[in-house]
Amino acid sequence: MKLVVIGGVAAGLSAASRARRLDPSMEITVLERGQRIAYGACGLPYYLEGQVRSLDQLTLHTPQQFERHRRIHVRTGAEVAAIVHARREAVLAGGERIPYDRLVIATGARPAAAGIALRDRENVFTLHTGTDAERLAAFLRVRRPSSAVVVGAGYIGLETAGALRTHLKQVRILSRGQPLGRGGLAAETVRRLCELNGIGLETGVTVRDTALPGAELIVLCAGLEPNVALAREAGVETGGTGAIRVSDRMETNLGGVYAAGDCAETTHLVSGSPVWLPLGTTANKMGRVAGASAAGARERFPGICGTMIMRFCGVALAVTGLDGEAARQAGFEPVTVRVESLDKAAYFRGHKTTLELTGDRRNGRLLGAVVTGEDSATGGRINTVAAALTARMNVEDLEMLDLAYAPPYAPVWDPLLIAGRQLARAMRGGRD
Repeated sequence: MKLVVIGGVAAGLSAASRARRLDPSMEITVLERGQRIAYGACGLPYYLEGQVRSLDQLTLHTPQQFERHRRIHVRTGAEVAAIVHARREAVLAGGERIPYDRLVIATGARPAAAGIALRDRENVFTLHTGTDAERLAAFLRVRRPSSAVVVGAGYIGLETAGALRTHLKQVRILSRGQPLGRGGLAAETVRRLCELNGIGLETGVTVRDTALPGAELIVLCAGLEPNVALAREAGVETGGTGAIRVSDRMETNLGGVYAAGDCAETTHLVSGSPVWLPLGTTANKMGRVAGASAAGARERFPGICGTMIMRFCGVALAVTGLDGEAARQAGFEPVTVRVESLDKAAYFRGHKTTLELTGDRRNGRLLGAVVTGEDSATGGRINTVAAALTARMNVEDLEMLDLAYAPPYAPVWDPLLIAGRQLARAMRGGRD
């Protein structure tokens, strides 16, 4: 049995590794068009900031390690130009044909063009690959700009702007939509942190070439789009999100062909609708299921809540599930409350944490949350909500969760419990 995996980052290598564990006899080849594999792209803004000294620190494994320890053949610089499924072949750009019995497509995502025709200028960059980060770091070191414009206010755009602000006097963010694509607490927190840290933020802006006169440095972070051209040309169907449509076993419409990671859509566990959210945790889990399916196992990937955490200007900001507007669009009747509290006892110098919680008035179901505050405590609370969403808990269940208490770690009434209590009360029309 020959398995070919197209893509050598999170989803692709997870698929190859899982297939190898389940089928020691399978012949597995991974084709990666770039020169790096298994690297943590989420660490690129921290490399730019200087917290990560070398891109090698972001590389988890090498092709040689996969060959030696897992008997997986990884070829870098191997760009697949076509998939000929009728012949079960992946055709490389140089004309070489690689036969397969099973195929996993893990081609990832690419920076969205967003109508900006600026890419050929020497002062315009993206931050999607290690090569992008090296070029941008070299530009900062050699050209020493004093100002920069970041196009896009998603998590990569915000993290990039925060990193650049440590080096430059002036940083501006331009975005068509709200920061992180959300209103409420998430957008307000970003705006407040931008103001406190001297970062300009303009939303509702459609960036054209003429909108950036005299900009010393431009970084395009205007979102991503699934990299599906290769799959479409081979006859693989895409869904309404634009990403590859797959089953919960990562099966495409072509027999023996699977897709995983940032090129594939999945199901949102709260709305029940198809969703495309390119996140590393999702890619790894989808890849694992794709590899299992390719090896003949019956594993499944149920979907996601869209849980994400980032650090912006020294503050943790985390989201999961749906905010009020997204919940309304999904057909719910949302109620949202916001609480501010300390994340531990006051005499242990607790930090302020702010929590926004959303539920459905009609049936009491928990729908989503936003948490901001100190890093570790914020991560713990958003993960708790993500677990509650996965279990389809209602707000009253959340209100009564048995959460740990000790003065150095949490107050006796955790902010999450306070928010749950207030939301339950609001959903009852203010009645206790």
